[in-house]
Amino acid sequence: MRLAAIYQRLANLGGAKWDVHLRAKAMAEAGEDVILMTIGEPDVPTPDALRAVARASMDAGRTGYSDGRGEAGLLDALAALYSETRGRAIGPEHILCFPGTQTALYAALMGLVEAGDEVLVGDPMYATYAGVIRAPGADMVPVPLRPDAGFRMQAADIEARLTPRSRVIFLNTPHNPTGAILTPSDIEQIGALAVKHDLWILSDEVYEDMVFGEDQFTSPLSVLGLAERVIAVSSISKSHAAPGFRSGWLVGPPSFCEALLPLSETMLFGNQPFIADMTEHAVRQGSTVAKGMCARFSDRAQRLAGRLSDTPLTAHMPDAGMFAMVNVAGSGMDGTRFAETLLLQTGVAVMPGASFGDTMTDWVRVSLTTEDTAFDDALERSAGFVQ
Repeated sequence: MRLAAIYQRLANLGGAKWDVHLRAKAMAEAGEDVILMTIGEPDVPTPDALRAVARASMDAGRTGYSDGRGEAGLLDALAALYSETRGRAIGPEHILCFPGTQTALYAALMGLVEAGDEVLVGDPMYATYAGVIRAPGADMVPVPLRPDAGFRMQAADIEARLTPRSRVIFLNTPHNPTGAILTPSDIEQIGALAVKHDLWILSDEVYEDMVFGEDQFTSPLSVLGLAERVIAVSSISKSHAAPGFRSGWLVGPPSFCEALLPLSETMLFGNQPFIADMTEHAVRQGSTVAKGMCARFSDRAQRLAGRLSDTPLTAHMPDAGMFAMVNVAGSGMDGTRFAETLLLQTGVAVMPGASFGDTMTDWVRVSLTTEDTAFDDALERSAGFVQ
């Protein structure tokens, strides 16, 4: 039977990138001694207060159809939050609600590009970005994120890859997998490039509340001169330890949101009212768990770097997020072989860097969300493996 062309565009862009994780999970389920350091699940459960709001909302009958744009209370809460944090007036007309950041990214790119267009995105990148770019038929143009620039996307590197087919600059700040945060100067230079070449800026900001230490997050939404060309997406998955509730949103120009609304309604017609009520509470009250996660993840990253300091491996210290990158070239193996061999010989599961881009073949990504005792055990096993 004949299939649509999207099937071919997305071939090998799905679960294949997670082979090591899936193999490790199967080994653990079979009773083998495996420590999973592959994915970014928060290391705490969804707070009781949020789950209580969702239960009360269901008990109150908030289980019917939703508004296609999003529930009014949630839209108002997001508008207030973004007006305060971005320093400019943002109303409900700037916002669409979706079940998670991933769906918001998919919808945004379906509304921005089509076959033959180009999207410039940092390499390395979160593993699903290639799929959301290829789904509408656009071509992905990787922009190497250089270690000597702190893995921050540089305007000059973008400009060197621009063509007449360029349509979107796809940012992720704070960045997965490197933990890099774009500076105000980075944003200013990238924004000037977008204005000069009439490009959209799509910004994934899901790790905004997961910044370590004194570092500061900057959103291109805060730059008034970019207001009509910036679309930002986020969710409560990381900041509020609620990934399974699938609750996210998109913030952009009202004209874009209005044009995208029929697509959103065609896909899902709003998020579930009881989850919207829980998300409204989360947005208005702020996170009770983000600060603690940041402290633990930063501490684990420092322990990782310290333990590997007398091995041939080199850890890159993240500024935010849930992961650290480790260069394994000194082991004599590339990242994929290292991850596969480490799993088989020690039971420690990490992600090959190649799952996130062509520039990271000598790297692996280590999740910082593993519980402390298991995390330290994994460090000892890994250090012993390379030594």
